[in-house]
Amino acid sequence: MFYLVKSPWWLQKLYSGCVWQIPTETPTIYLSFDDGPHPEITPLVLNHLNTWKAKASFFCVGNNVVNHPDIYRRILDEGHAVGNHSFNHLNGWKQKDEDYLNDIAKAKQYIDSDLFRPPYGKITRFQLKQLAMSAYRLKTIMWTVLSGDFDNSLDNEACLRNVLLQTQSGSIVVFHDSVRAKEKMLYALPIVLEFFTEKGFRFERIESSKL
Repeated sequence: MFYLVKSPWWLQKLYSGCVWQIPTETPTIYLSFDDGPHPEITPLVLNHLNTWKAKASFFCVGNNVVNHPDIYRRILDEGHAVGNHSFNHLNGWKQKDEDYLNDIAKAKQYIDSDLFRPPYGKITRFQLKQLAMSAYRLKTIMWTVLSGDFDNSLDNEACLRNVLLQTQSGSIVVFHDSVRAKEKMLYALPIVLEFFTEKGFRFERIESSKL
């Protein structure tokens, strides 16, 4: 499985309409979690965040929000941000533009947010341009660091190293509150929270008003 742990400059330039990192004057990290809400895993994530008084951003799949509205409500009630991750977790490179955009619009009915992250990070520049227009008004959030928690070939320590070695102030870090990522994510997350908190970092949610 090939992917880039840290987003290179040329990719950020190619998709300059996306948010890849968030400049900040104080040491701040932006944790994000894709693919939830999950009835078992998301509450565990929220518990860890609460322990360290950390805020994060959850890019939710619309179908999961429909099936687990109580977990979605807990995310909001505890002060975290939510974002649109499409309704059916579609790959923008493999879908017709109309089908892909309609799926995002459907998710928008259940996810009250102007933040969007494309599943798999795969979106065309045409789709990106459409999402920025008045019909959607979505800001597309990518990432600085990809933990690799979804990668079955990685062990727990490798996933942790990806985050500890590549993250710096302003980084947007991706984990997944999903079954596939559960073991590595739940191993790495508490260590990441403790490590950076002790170094004076804050964990904040992504807010569109500051982008």
